[in-house]
Amino acid sequence: MDANDIRKKFLEFMKKEGHAEIAPAPLVLYDDPTTLFTGSGMQPLLPYLLGEKHPDGEKLVDSQPCLRAQDIDDVGDNRHTTCFEMLGEWSLDGFDKEKEIRKTFRFLVDEIGLDPKKIYVSCFIGDEKNNIPRDDEAAEVWKRVFAEAGIDAGIAEIGSAEEGDKRGIKTGERIFFYNDKENWWSRAGGIATTPIGDPCGPDSEIFYDFGEENHDASYGKAHPASDSGRFMEIANKVFMEYRRLDDGSFEKMEKGKIDYGGGLERLAAAAIDEADVFRTSLFTPVIKKLEEISGKKYEDNVESMRVIADHLKGAVWLASQGLVPSNKEQGYVMRRLVRRAILKALNLGIEEDLSEKVVPAVLGIYREQYKEMVSRRMEIIAVLSKEEKVFRQTLHNGLRELEKLSKYKDLIEGKDVFKLQDTYGFPAELAVEEIGKREIKLSGKWQEEFDAELKKQREMSRTATKGKFKGGLEDQGEMTLKYHTLAHLTLAALQKVLDKSVEQRGSNINAERMRFDFSWDEKMTDVQKKEVEDLVNEWIEADIAVEFAEHDKAHAKDVLKASGAFWEKYPDMVKVYVIGEVSCEICGGPHVERTGVLGEGGKKFRIKKEEASSAGVRRVKAVLEK
Repeated sequence: MDANDIRKKFLEFMKKEGHAEIAPAPLVLYDDPTTLFTGSGMQPLLPYLLGEKHPDGEKLVDSQPCLRAQDIDDVGDNRHTTCFEMLGEWSLDGFDKEKEIRKTFRFLVDEIGLDPKKIYVSCFIGDEKNNIPRDDEAAEVWKRVFAEAGIDAGIAEIGSAEEGDKRGIKTGERIFFYNDKENWWSRAGGIATTPIGDPCGPDSEIFYDFGEENHDASYGKAHPASDSGRFMEIANKVFMEYRRLDDGSFEKMEKGKIDYGGGLERLAAAAIDEADVFRTSLFTPVIKKLEEISGKKYEDNVESMRVIADHLKGAVWLASQGLVPSNKEQGYVMRRLVRRAILKALNLGIEEDLSEKVVPAVLGIYREQYKEMVSRRMEIIAVLSKEEKVFRQTLHNGLRELEKLSKYKDLIEGKDVFKLQDTYGFPAELAVEEIGKREIKLSGKWQEEFDAELKKQREMSRTATKGKFKGGLEDQGEMTLKYHTLAHLTLAALQKVLDKSVEQRGSNINAERMRFDFSWDEKMTDVQKKEVEDLVNEWIEADIAVEFAEHDKAHAKDVLKASGAFWEKYPDMVKVYVIGEVSCEICGGPHVERTGVLGEGGKKFRIKKEEASSAGVRRVKAVLEK
């Protein structure tokens, strides 16, 4: 069974169980300053887990593409990826723990054929300080389920993962109790950091045993929550049974919520009993293409081929949603993915046309489930090929600078390597490799010297951007909400002053200012900027109500004529924000309730700067000030 079959079976299975299938949320988040990408299957459902009503009901299912840029340096082992799909199942109005556990087990064993003898689970060990008991209910259900499958499931109280690394697993153990670091869910992490008022609770993680031959002893002894490689977490069932009160204590909710997430890549690996996710159908077409164009075998080049396959897949997903490589935020992550893939391709002897040759293999993997992405094939190849061409020129320039350095310096120091990377974009790992090839003397402490320069730069960067996200949407700070609303007025004014075809191309909002990108290929005149300012201030003074409602996407677009870029990124139901007769736009929110709030204290809308952002895109930086 390949990954596409697993995804299809999951959706069909859950729909038979009464769950409504919902469309995946956008991967690239253009209007949310608190996060760059959808990084988990739960993230788009958070408002509904926190109490908002979902238009499709209380039982939902989906397959959500995700991207975690923080995992980029971990790619290269057998299981880490930056881009992945999460199969999700939710029950928002109560649940039966036994039915939920049995349903998950049936899907894993009966539907996709996992060997129950290789399935291990973990449960929450409890927290005496907060009066939260051990989740014996879940453990007993699992014990019965395993018994019915002919497996005697022993129970082990591990506590922390660190303790497990020392203790290991003992014969007959199959159900493991861990602390809140491993088996407690809240949107902010463990018990101590659970936000006041939020639903939260124990979870039960599900692991697949790939055998002792996949255990890396450097991680300690093998046990399910270890990173040693023998056990791989393939799914997690969260039982949101509690709510944190104002005094920090917890109360059990009358009706809890279920959040199930299963990693498609890892489920696909378990289905073929293969510990390497890059040998599943979600990667093998790309690996085979790399073998073909490089003339090298995967077995001899696993690290390079894994990085290329993962990073190009992530870049294809981002390009399919309208993102282009740049030096800022989402675009920077995309640029890093593409350039790391090119560097690893150089290790394989692939010196040109990587994107053009490999992107079709990536798209072929998703031709059934994500037809819209595949339909943008030429656009995706063009975007990635352009970045590849630019980077290869960067590499050429870096080599030239390295040659210059070697002519007047007897010893290349870490600060020189840092300058090559920071100023000329020439990666440190490649610079060191080229220095070795040219038999140029390199400082024995170059890495320490390089790290010192990097630390210095980061401190300067933190100082320069201090408070960037202060009061951001994550905590719904007042000024950020104002600037978020102001973005709607700004777009409406630009459409009136310049042309109704103007579209938003991105934004970055914090408590100090608003940055707004829009489609326009000419510099704005001073007169045009003044007209935009006057219009926005007129609407602020009018104190217009800001209202929203959820609508079918087709209705929002075709009937309401709502503004919005990248319509294909949005789910079937969208939020439409209406500001009187001024603005009608799809957006995730939140916003202020009336435009007059923006003018409190005598503040006015002022455009501080207007400049080019990229080809065909202009940018304004604006503030509310007296």
